[in-house]
Amino acid sequence: MAKLLSVNVGMPVDVSWQGRTVRTGAWKSPVPGRRMVRRLNVEGDGQGDLAGHGGEIRAVLVYQLQSYAYWRQRLGRDDLAFGMFGENFTVDGLPDDEVCIGDRYRIGEAEFEVTQPRVTCYRVGMRLGEPAMASLLVAHHRPGFYLRVITEGRVQAGDGITLLSRGPGELSVADTDALLYLPGRDPAKLRTALRIPALSPGWQQSFRELAAAGQPGPEPGPPGFRPMRVARVGPETPDVSSVHLGPTDGTPLPEGRPGQYLSLRLAVGGTARAVRSYSLSAAPADGTYRISVKHEPHGTVSGYIHTRLRAGDLVDVAGPRGTFVLEEGTGPVVLLSAGIGVTPVLAMLHRLAAVRDPRPVWWIHTAHDRAHHAFAAEAHALLARLPHAHEHIHYTSKTPPSGDDRVTRGRPTAASLTALGVPADADAYLCGPTAFMDDLSGHLRALGLRPERIRTERFGALAAVNPGVTPTAPVRPHQPPGPQGTGPLVTFARSGLATPWSPARASLLELAEACSVPTRWSCRTGVCHTCVTPLVTGDVAYTTPPLELPEPGTVLVCCATPAGEVVLDL
Repeated sequence: MAKLLSVNVGMPVDVSWQGRTVRTGAWKSPVPGRRMVRRLNVEGDGQGDLAGHGGEIRAVLVYQLQSYAYWRQRLGRDDLAFGMFGENFTVDGLPDDEVCIGDRYRIGEAEFEVTQPRVTCYRVGMRLGEPAMASLLVAHHRPGFYLRVITEGRVQAGDGITLLSRGPGELSVADTDALLYLPGRDPAKLRTALRIPALSPGWQQSFRELAAAGQPGPEPGPPGFRPMRVARVGPETPDVSSVHLGPTDGTPLPEGRPGQYLSLRLAVGGTARAVRSYSLSAAPADGTYRISVKHEPHGTVSGYIHTRLRAGDLVDVAGPRGTFVLEEGTGPVVLLSAGIGVTPVLAMLHRLAAVRDPRPVWWIHTAHDRAHHAFAAEAHALLARLPHAHEHIHYTSKTPPSGDDRVTRGRPTAASLTALGVPADADAYLCGPTAFMDDLSGHLRALGLRPERIRTERFGALAAVNPGVTPTAPVRPHQPPGPQGTGPLVTFARSGLATPWSPARASLLELAEACSVPTRWSCRTGVCHTCVTPLVTGDVAYTTPPLELPEPGTVLVCCATPAGEVVLDL
């Protein structure tokens, strides 16, 4: 019979790591006697990052004596004490390749259900002093697993572990972990995983996305930049101008999907090359792309476009690309935008109008006033071509609306969305300032829209995902401290920053962090793909080969270095 060898607990502590402070509960130690296990955790235990650990689905982490023996030999270490892998229960038995998702066990007075493998997280590497540990746990099929507490009760070291029932599908923890993180997935096992009720919602969603990956989806644009000629530049409002771009050689343009963007590389200020990304604001027509750019008060590139760019000029263009795209379907569509955020959803409206789409469409746009309402007449004409369109405009200026019954003063609210009849089964597409999208996303969820049906497109850098790192005041992206690098130029397109590479940095992720460019990561070892980033142009080399290569046109910045000049969508 399997046996509970040690009960380990630890409250979250602040740990200094790479010049930052990480809040983590990974430092756990054995405790004597009986311990109460409740719905959320073991008595005396806590988790520092509830987004990735803890909660009802991940109340108790289990790791095995046999894996301790394996790592002692593999790592050449004799200091691996129980609790060092962050586990609450150290057990003799229950190997990852035999325990199945949905298995139920009795330990002491409590009953448990297996819900998922361990989350691949850099903090186990912190605890052990082995930075690659998250990758090793997956590659060697020894992740450990989480338990949900079915019946609360007391447990203690020495308790026997009794299998009460086998999980449906009998998909092992090791196979489930490999199914998410390793290549060569078995479609039959993927289907099995989606039929296991006990599997945690997060893993279910990941498997649904993997199952859908074989369906047609957004393709990255052609790699690299190509020269394009400015056909014309024309004002839309006092601070918004549209730029029409065409090929220089008469070859057809790759068709952009509605919602995608182009990346432009411009020689601004003499020899300096700046890269910026702008959404397509219409479907390609007459062999040209149209982007529309707001002149920001201190925007060097937007200022150049508005004051210097002329018909006949040549511009380097990469794209179209991006995953914020109008999806096929039959249900209602809600297009929500503010200010220049209108551009990608306007391209979506063009597509809907072109086919006279029968779906109900809600067009809800916010502008300062009529003078600054870009594409007002164009959007109105497109909506008139749809059989079931609803048009609602909000002006934030204190100037009273002009009597147009489509215009409301103020910003959209939960109450106004309810009054407009926005349906709970709609697919919503939002673009605008971050606060606008955060507020409206919350309002839509309150109306009953499922989070996966609310899609957003953010200008500038995406919000950082740095699990466990104590937040600090945001810093504008800047050149890295210390001597300037002598390697190839690395451009962070969303952040508007370019800097030479230095071999003093271990990865593109480390360079981005040194520049205060917002980053997204979790394992930092090429496993979880949280850091996957579109590669606009250039080539990279992997210092540590990832367990699974990312999609073409993307890069795992946590373990990559530039093989030449690169432009990243960061």
